Amino acid sequence: MVAPRVQQVVALARRKGLLRPRDLDEIGLARQYLRMATERGLVQRVGRGLYRVPGAMVTERISEAEVCKRVPGGAICLISALHFHGLTTQIPHYVWLAIDGKAAAPRIDTVAVRIVRFSGKALTEGVDVHDVEGVPVPVYNPAKTVADCFKYRNKIGIDVAVEALREGLRQRKATVDHLVHYVSAGAQNRPVMGAW
Repeated sequence: MVAPRVQQVVALARRKGLLRPRDLDEIGLARQYLRMATERGLVQRVGRGLYRVPGAMVTERISEAEVCKRVPGGAICLISALHFHGLTTQIPHYVWLAIDGKAAAPRIDTVAVRIVRFSGKALTEGVDVHDVEGVPVPVYNPAKTVADCFKYRNKIGIDVAVEALREGLRQRKATVDHLVHYVSAGAQNRPVMGAW
């Protein structure tokens, strides 16, 4: 028989998609119940500090959900955001993640991540939150992403930026007015890149 507290852990893991030990604190459960659920095979560890129910449906977006669960202040950007919105033929080899310019570099060992540092309006504007595997995943909207691709064209390639512009306009996911707005919002920030 499974203890009621362990069942609560399993139910929370199902509801959240990906579970972190600190999620138990929010509902007043001791972390030992997560360990007990793991030992009984009711939840499985999928990365350092991340758990999910075994056999849960996994999509290609699980990496983005994992990264956003670990870096709550980050947002999916550039090639990963283009791929998310269907604006590129590129397959991202990393999860491209925007974080605050002064934030500590995240330590993620299960997913390849490429960090881009934004500040001010360049960080906060144009973020839409999507539900991926039960995890809220912030992703820059198509117009903001296209504008950022031109800003970082030396890192991702001008051909990627041009393809994104063409597709964004063709699919009507971005307008010229929105592109101009996001270009001016990020104009004061100088690009800084890093990979972890």
